[in-house]
Amino acid sequence: MLKAAESRRTPQSWDRDREEASGTEETEAQKTDMQIQFNDQKHEFNKRPANIGRRSLSRSISQSSTDSYSSACSGSSEDESSPRDKPQATSKGLSDFCIKNIQQAEFGRREITIAEQEMPALMILTKRAGGEKPLAGAKVMGCTHITPQTAVLMETLSRLGAQCRWAACNIFSTQNAVAAALAEGGISVFAWKGESEDDFWWCIDRCVGAESWQPNMILDDGGDLTYWIQKKYPSIFKKLKGIVEESVTGIYRLYQLSKAGRLCVPAMNVNDSVTKQKFDNLYCCKESVLDGLRRTTDVMFGGKQVVVCGYGEVGKGCCAALKALGTVVNVTEADPICALQACMDGFRVIQLGEVVRQVDMVITCTGNKNVVGREHMDRMKNGCIVCNMGHCSTEIDLVSLRTAELRWERVRPQVDHVIWPDGRRIVLLAEGRLLNLSCSTVPSFVLSITATTQALALIELYSAPEGRYKQDVYLLPKKMDEYVASLHLPTFDAHLTELTDEQGKYLGISKHGPYKPNYYR
Repeated sequence: MLKAAESRRTPQSWDRDREEASGTEETEAQKTDMQIQFNDQKHEFNKRPANIGRRSLSRSISQSSTDSYSSACSGSSEDESSPRDKPQATSKGLSDFCIKNIQQAEFGRREITIAEQEMPALMILTKRAGGEKPLAGAKVMGCTHITPQTAVLMETLSRLGAQCRWAACNIFSTQNAVAAALAEGGISVFAWKGESEDDFWWCIDRCVGAESWQPNMILDDGGDLTYWIQKKYPSIFKKLKGIVEESVTGIYRLYQLSKAGRLCVPAMNVNDSVTKQKFDNLYCCKESVLDGLRRTTDVMFGGKQVVVCGYGEVGKGCCAALKALGTVVNVTEADPICALQACMDGFRVIQLGEVVRQVDMVITCTGNKNVVGREHMDRMKNGCIVCNMGHCSTEIDLVSLRTAELRWERVRPQVDHVIWPDGRRIVLLAEGRLLNLSCSTVPSFVLSITATTQALALIELYSAPEGRYKQDVYLLPKKMDEYVASLHLPTFDAHLTELTDEQGKYLGISKHGPYKPNYYR
């Protein structure tokens, strides 16, 4: 149609257009100059966030989301130097923190506000507490991912009476703007995105080693904080009232301490609670694994051959998401029960070595070590994507890749090409660390379930009468699991059916619950 319209135009109209164009060249140049100036002004505005009104709300959310994206997975525009020796202070004069840039606090506050809207149970918990402070006197030291969702948890703990100090459990997952907002709000945070291994342990030590502040509760994710205090500050470790741990790696370490007789405080195993296993591990990973893969690699999923190592709740979520987009999913599994579940869900259960030459992606979800070894990576096809959805970075044998004959090439933040002498390469994401929190973001609502469980576990351990909990690892009471679930049901306008007295008696339970035995998982 465009060509037909042009053909109907006369030579006179072309001449007239040329005359009009020549007469407007100066005007167009002025417009261009004005546009360039306007774009520069917009760029400067983005650098200096100001208070915004209702008219610019959509732009505010868009900018905040973009900042979240860059915090979560790019970070390339950030100053890559360590802030350890850079003095910083909040607007109120607090300097007991170490983050990347306190000037990002306003953006971080917006991210936290958005997350709060998807975390209803913590808001309800605070409201139901009313004027009571069940954590009054608690000094909670945390080592978790520092994201908008965990920020909502920290601020909830503060509203419930606790004092908090925090470090990051992962060198890539900290969102710098959120860390800045927490520091500006009065919480001592020691974390930034892209820490070195030395920075990581320095931050934990600074978090613990305050002369005027000693913790009496620990909230851990991975066991690193517990390990550091137990090893370097044994006197503090012995005085703790309790530990709350949410990862399979950290729970494994706690059970080791208990077995060796070196766990001298009670600990709560949140990882094996129903609200963690069946919601965070399953649904969070189901929604976030694709996000992390696509943001880092722009990969097309349809028709790809994938191996998911492990068919626990994390593996189940990853497999379901990948299958829904048309990938051909293979599963490796050591547990015959999980292997049978994978078979009956329609997945082929194999050993990694059987298909490693053909697959396009390998995703680890086991919580174990050296699941993907050098002998596997030597045989992978060119361009195979290798990543980890388990908490710990030991699932992929990275040590074997740090050799002279292999060349590492950083192509994007958290994306490395590891190149063999023949030119073949694999695509390694987040240096083998947790993909979703290192390279993308996660659903706030699912994390609300875990965060509420953690808060209640802290309250339970802190307020329990002396003698209720011994020096051992405990599972969350089933009644508490059910309470956490009930707090989230109003979001879906869900209405529970109430048992009659006769029905409760028939089942041998109270009609008000708990509805499952404590061993139910």
